Amino acid sequence: MKKVLTFGVFDYFHLGHLNLLRQCREHGDYLIVGVQSDEYAAKCKPEALLYTQEERAGMIRALRIVDEVFIYDMLCEDVMESTEFDVLALGEDHIGERFTVIENWCHAHGKEVVRLRRTPGISSSAIREAMKRTEPGKAPAEQDAGGDR
Repeated sequence: MKKVLTFGVFDYFHLGHLNLLRQCREHGDYLIVGVQSDEYAAKCKPEALLYTQEERAGMIRALRIVDEVFIYDMLCEDVMESTEFDVLALGEDHIGERFTVIENWCHAHGKEVVRLRRTPGISSSAIREAMKRTEPGKAPAEQDAGGDR
């Protein structure tokens, strides 16, 4: 059995997240998803937390394509060593020194690393911005169309 590991905050869960998880599943038979803890996510993205870590993990766990969910603080070698997997699936936006360190760890330990495509036109940041502009009780489309119909 080929196990795939991916991770994220998964707040404002959207089609892009679902597409990412579907892509992960294409690389293996068993999908493990790490959901970032409230404490660490709040340090990196204080505006990002709409749901608690338990709620976010519950949403991911409810998906049929996901086999295992765990909560982590920061992706690091300790997390990698404590998780049994064959393939690490990274989003194309997972760049920088900490991801390079993790990729190097994977290569040194015989793990495959794959890069996954983003879904064009959707992101948690865009959803947060749209929510800020939305009047209570009205859908964004109603507001953009000039109000009540």
